[in-house]
Amino acid sequence: MSRIVIVTALFLCVFHNALAEKYAFSQPVGPGGGDSFSLSGDGAITAVRVWEQYNSVITGFQLRYGPTWSPVIGAETGDAKEMELYKDEGIIQISGKFTGFITSLVFVTKKGRTLQVGQPSGTSFNMYAPSKDTELVLISGQTRGPNRITYFGAHWGIPEYYI
Repeated sequence: MSRIVIVTALFLCVFHNALAEKYAFSQPVGPGGGDSFSLSGDGAITAVRVWEQYNSVITGFQLRYGPTWSPVIGAETGDAKEMELYKDEGIIQISGKFTGFITSLVFVTKKGRTLQVGQPSGTSFNMYAPSKDTELVLISGQTRGPNRITYFGAHWGIPEYYI
């Protein structure tokens, strides 16, 4: 009987570690407050679009999963910048700055390409995929009003697990 318990415990430890390597959550940044959001979709992220108010803050963003764009978080206010990802590229790092709101975002891909948006002022943050097999799979956070992102967190995983 004790042999079964030991084997079961060992199996659960190995299974838990295997799953833990396939998903991670970066600590959210910003003061928070407002309505919660979560952007997710089927498959890998294939493009990123971000709106910025000139010399101010990030006003909105959206992700494209396969051919389908997510809803816009925030507002389509100001200038839009977009980066389309190559096949198997994936986003592996997000950095930026925040004050009372998210003021800048920098997305970095596996191929070293970047999308830099916003005015870099405030407190710096850096989020990154925990292993070479993982990439950005969803973003969550909070918004206040139509175009202010107050809280921003990244979720990392292997896209085929989220289809």
